[in-house]
Amino acid sequence: MSNLAPSELRPLAHIGVLCWEAGKVPRGLVQLEALRGNSTNPLTYPFPVAFRRVEGACWDTILEHPDPEVHRRMVEAGRELVASGIRGVTTSCGFNILLQQRLAEALGVPVFTSSLLQVPWVARLLGPRARIGVLTAKEDALTEEHLRCAGIDPASTHIRGLDACPQWSRIFRFPEEPVDLEAIRKEVVNTALDALKTAPDIGAFVLECTDLPPFAEAIRRATGRPVFDFVTLVGWVHSALGIQTPDPVGGTRTFGHGRHGS
Repeated sequence: MSNLAPSELRPLAHIGVLCWEAGKVPRGLVQLEALRGNSTNPLTYPFPVAFRRVEGACWDTILEHPDPEVHRRMVEAGRELVASGIRGVTTSCGFNILLQQRLAEALGVPVFTSSLLQVPWVARLLGPRARIGVLTAKEDALTEEHLRCAGIDPASTHIRGLDACPQWSRIFRFPEEPVDLEAIRKEVVNTALDALKTAPDIGAFVLECTDLPPFAEAIRRATGRPVFDFVTLVGWVHSALGIQTPDPVGGTRTFGHGRHGS
């Protein structure tokens, strides 16, 4: 069963976001959700979106032990979004790439479960001599199956997780305690810089985790590399749909030519 709180509805929404269950999110992730650029923050989007919470969806059932029943509920929640008029469906966790084909087949609208879908495209942009640096929430949870579902050639990537970062790992070791967001920003940037030292052929970064886009600009500045993330993916699909949205000063405007950054 899924639920949609009235406060999570925005008028004229055409993009729907399948999210983790309310109350299942560690306090540190709740802090990250308050940052503009995070997938579950309405201020991230220059257009209306609808958030749908999926019962049972959480760190354990999505990353650690993917749960078939939760997957079924996500498909059902996606169908409900489409029935309400949603024209494109995404999710609040990049590890949902495992559901890409199933959701796309079931919903009949564009489905873009994960920023990992951008990796093959970015690889074509850079050419065969460059690799893609993939920053992920948990390196050992990002399996070859996840890459296969995104159409990724593992040889084209250099994957780095935030697992060993003290402040980041604190989110999941001590889920009831707050974290230092500035320390997390530094950990994310340093992880990208360390990846470049190990793999100087990295030509761009793709951020798997939907909690990382608030730090995308800091990564760009520190590494000098393009950064693709959940925000670039959603902006791209929204633009492709050609959705007209009322402008506050009157008339309408088509999003897709403005800034979609965090």
